[in-house]
Amino acid sequence: MENTTKKSSKKKLFERYNHFGYYFLIPFFAGFLVFQLYPIIYSIAISFTSMNGFQTFSDATNVGLQNFITLFKNTPLFITSIGNTLLLWVLNFVPQILMALILAAWWTNRKLNLKGNSFWKTVFYLPNMIMAASIAALFLGIFGYPNGPANLLLTHLHILSQPFNFFQSIWGTRSIIIFLQFWMWYGSTAIVLVAGISSIDDSLFEAARIDGASDGQIFRRITMPLLRPIIMYTFVTSFVGGLQVFDIPYLLSQGAGGPQNSTYTLAMFIYNQAFQYRNYGIAAAASVILLIIAAVVSIALFRFFRERTSNKDLIGGKN
Repeated sequence: MENTTKKSSKKKLFERYNHFGYYFLIPFFAGFLVFQLYPIIYSIAISFTSMNGFQTFSDATNVGLQNFITLFKNTPLFITSIGNTLLLWVLNFVPQILMALILAAWWTNRKLNLKGNSFWKTVFYLPNMIMAASIAALFLGIFGYPNGPANLLLTHLHILSQPFNFFQSIWGTRSIIIFLQFWMWYGSTAIVLVAGISSIDDSLFEAARIDGASDGQIFRRITMPLLRPIIMYTFVTSFVGGLQVFDIPYLLSQGAGGPQNSTYTLAMFIYNQAFQYRNYGIAAAASVILLIIAAVVSIALFRFFRERTSNKDLIGGKN
């Protein structure tokens, strides 16, 4: 009887402690509801109205899908901003993932046994911790016209016959933005891939080496297939982040998206429509389109990678 009472009291105490987990979740859910879910719902609601200037939501007129039609039919700058955003993301993500894979392979290769791995991981990750505004200000100075350090060095080495105005050149400006986005994020991507490779069972690599597999074969046949979920995660998060790229292009072009709107991104379009022109309905509609693009591409990528993994498992099972 006494044992039963002790067990029941311990059970009640355990159940009481279990409730504390839910209490710790309250700040997260409160923050999510106030700062994420509510703005999304409110933006969707605004996107169907003509809200502008100092109007409130109740004063705005319901215009249905007119804002979306206006964006695609009468706003060529919106289409340009989508194209620029995708171009800047692709051209920085491809070298980013390749460099991250090379670094991750080096850092986790036991044969190489590189010294000071922790130090180099920190060094490569550091750009991710620097404020974008600081980096933009630094590079505005480095590539300044006509007496920036880059121009002085290139003319001194006779690579350029005269100073070059990088920020008045379409691909000059784009190249700097692409490099900065790559430089800021490849270290972070490499750390994520290192974590993924480190989670793979070492016995798989040892068995492959005993069978005579080279490092390249091990990487292609074992590491890459097992790393696919991490690569998918990196791809999706990078794509969603790339759709929202704002600070570097905005600061380097001084808010104009120049030259010739070549660096005008989707996030800059939304920002200018909302805070410069006060077209909240148009800005909200563009935000909803951004959300739809991110959601559709993310779901498609998850399904694509899942189906490929399932097919490989089936083929492996048949063998």
